[in-house]
Amino acid sequence: MAKAKKQKILFVGGEALPFAATGGLGDVLGSLPAAVAAAAPENDVRVVMPLYAQIGKIWREQMKEEAIFTVQLAWRNQYCGVYSLVKDGVTYYFIDNEYYFKRDTLYGCFDDGERYAYFCKAVMDMMPEIKFYPDVLHAHDWQAALSVVYLHTLYRRAPGYENMRSVFTIHNIEYQGKYDFGILQDVFALNFEQYSLMNYGGCINLMKGAIQSADIVSTVSPRYAEEICTPEYSHGLYHCLCDNAYKLRGILNGIDYTYYNPAIDSVIEKNFDVKTIKGKYANKTALQEKLGLPTDEKIPMLAIISRLAAHKGLDLISEIAYNLMENNDAQLVVLGKGEARYEQFFLSLQQQFPGKVRALIEYDRDLSKRIYAACDIFLMPSKSEPCGLSQMIASRYGAIPVTRETGGLYDSIKGYYEADGEVIGNGFTFANYSADELRERCEAAIALYHRPRKRRALIEKIMNTDFSWNVSANSYLDMYRTLL
Repeated sequence: MAKAKKQKILFVGGEALPFAATGGLGDVLGSLPAAVAAAAPENDVRVVMPLYAQIGKIWREQMKEEAIFTVQLAWRNQYCGVYSLVKDGVTYYFIDNEYYFKRDTLYGCFDDGERYAYFCKAVMDMMPEIKFYPDVLHAHDWQAALSVVYLHTLYRRAPGYENMRSVFTIHNIEYQGKYDFGILQDVFALNFEQYSLMNYGGCINLMKGAIQSADIVSTVSPRYAEEICTPEYSHGLYHCLCDNAYKLRGILNGIDYTYYNPAIDSVIEKNFDVKTIKGKYANKTALQEKLGLPTDEKIPMLAIISRLAAHKGLDLISEIAYNLMENNDAQLVVLGKGEARYEQFFLSLQQQFPGKVRALIEYDRDLSKRIYAACDIFLMPSKSEPCGLSQMIASRYGAIPVTRETGGLYDSIKGYYEADGEVIGNGFTFANYSADELRERCEAAIALYHRPRKRRALIEKIMNTDFSWNVSANSYLDMYRTLL
């Protein structure tokens, strides 16, 4: 049997758990590289991200200095330090420059374009400094898009880079990195020979440049790969994606089964697994007590854990929430921050139903796990959802998902019914973006809750659904092999 060829893979991204993260991208870059390394131990898997101020002392104490050098970005010559640590068989690199990364927030600064141009240029310049040239450069979302563009335009003929291949993954096509052409050379260190590469709709579009430059473009679910090739879901990149459709792949994300594991999770009140589901209700009681809700196991608890934004389906929830609470003996717990109108809506709903609703307008990862472990029904009626991880985490903790059939929700949650006594599907789903359909599915889930045997059978099916990285990691490895 032929020995598997060793691959050197470098993931490039703006965040990764447990170091610093704001959302799903951090979850993916914190777990996918380790899954790829575990699936093919012969490979050399590494990750690079900025050294943000938010990265804690516990990690900084483990880092070692790899290189100190200067990065030239247009007319700037900026200090760059590279530090590393090894975790779960993966080497993580951290790009140090306090001017760019010692900020109160990861993103949302006025100079984000310059910050991530510097980051991408530093990634390319660090390779000879650390003597590591990957076979595959795998960049994620717009913050890392310029690493693919720079490889294609500035580094392709340089020694060490000439055989490097690139993958660009779109996690959310809504965020593309758009800028005025006046800063093409001054900020991004590109010249007007690259005008057509970077131009889309009359402005610089970093994501478009990466799509054009990459050897393969992937996204985070098969359904989303289809959806973004339509005007409705492409956020303006329809023509670019259609022109590059031959590059496009859709691979469903997974979740970290060690971090999200109710059997060993130290954060929740009582550990449980599929064989000891009754332990879940101790978590429910504990959360009810903490939040001042009636402690009654017979009352189904619904939950929403989400960024409070319209595309998460919160306009649908706003339409049905009053009637749902008025007409059902149920509780609703909401955790998240976002648009002021939705924050105010859920706070108002709590005032109207003080014995049924709790609106927790914050982001707390530990609290989110306690809610996953406590709730019976998890609502995720998104208008668009590239992949979604919350429905997978909820399933892992034995909560029944109610989801709309879009993007990764379609690929991961299938509609529940029974055939000849066998449970088919793993949640309640609806197709149209309709408040009436959402209400009907919520009420069907509540009705099932009051049928303990059927509920138990569905929960067992849900908890046995494999949302680990095992399948996806091998799909990524197959994709890398096609490049080499």
